Amino acid sequence: MYEDKTYETLLREKLAQVALTLDKREGSIIFDAIAPNSLESAMIYVALDTILNETFADTASRDYLILRCAERGIAPYAATPAVGIGEFNIDVPIGSRFSCDKYDWVVTEKIQAGKFYMTCETPGADPNGYTGTLIPVDYIEGLTTATLNEIYIPGEDEEDTEVLRLRYLNSFSNQSYGFNRAQYIETTEAIPGVGGCKPYRAWNGPGTVKLVITDSNHGVPSPELIETVQTTIDPTQNHGDGIGLAPIDHEVTVEAVTGTTIDVTTKLTYAPDWSLEECQPYIEDALNAYYEELNATWSKENNLIVRISQIEQRLLALPGIVDIAGTALNGSERNVTLDENAIVVKGAFNDA
Repeated sequence: MYEDKTYETLLREKLAQVALTLDKREGSIIFDAIAPNSLESAMIYVALDTILNETFADTASRDYLILRCAERGIAPYAATPAVGIGEFNIDVPIGSRFSCDKYDWVVTEKIQAGKFYMTCETPGADPNGYTGTLIPVDYIEGLTTATLNEIYIPGEDEEDTEVLRLRYLNSFSNQSYGFNRAQYIETTEAIPGVGGCKPYRAWNGPGTVKLVITDSNHGVPSPELIETVQTTIDPTQNHGDGIGLAPIDHEVTVEAVTGTTIDVTTKLTYAPDWSLEECQPYIEDALNAYYEELNATWSKENNLIVRISQIEQRLLALPGIVDIAGTALNGSERNVTLDENAIVVKGAFNDA
């Protein structure tokens, strides 16, 4: 708003107020008196501009946005740790610690003999990509094999600033109360490991609610995550009793999205000294990025559409690829419209 209030502009405006009969040249007494004042004035305008930007949620930086959100009882979701499943040749003590690559994990709960839930000591999404051999931090007698086999509740990073900003702005148009649609979405998506949520009312008669969810990576959630969300919202053994977060008389059923595999076949023309082998890693990354972006919009869309034009555009932007033709998805040269509660799963890529 005050971009035009620069030192040079202010100095020129102030000198213009001085009579022409006086010496205003650089180095004169008048010039040397007005120049420092103009610099201070410019700094004040910079501060005023900052204050205006930080006053409104649409332009506020993260720290001031958090203060603005607090006025409506909204706080950024904190980072949550990943929960995995570890398998051992013996029963290890609850609380024992193990290292997998660069992250440490602690044993939290026994599933069955030699199989335990483990929680990462570092919250955030990065540990989701690390599984494999576990190394005990402290010696455990009789332990010969230890592996982290899978991540069943993905960790999540602290809520992104722009996501928080959108949640704040949406709070004015989508009032969350009394477990209406907005509150079911807000409550479910706040559960660690959940990415998106679509509620359906009266899906199985009066008083029934169905929640379809993705995990925090916008993928198909594990059965364990579905069970965790079900127990949190409305335990199946107490359907409608109000034991969970859902109000009394709401019988809530939690289900996972389904995954639709998309196979891509196309004909690529490569630049000199390039081939499919060199381009393959870039192609895989480009397809992954497109599918992740698409899946991230699932909860806001009726049906996801996998578009050939998007795939061709992204592949043509890659190094080593100069032309593309005949792109087909699952054997057809047409866009693929997924079912309402389906997300994309990357399939095979073939250069015909």
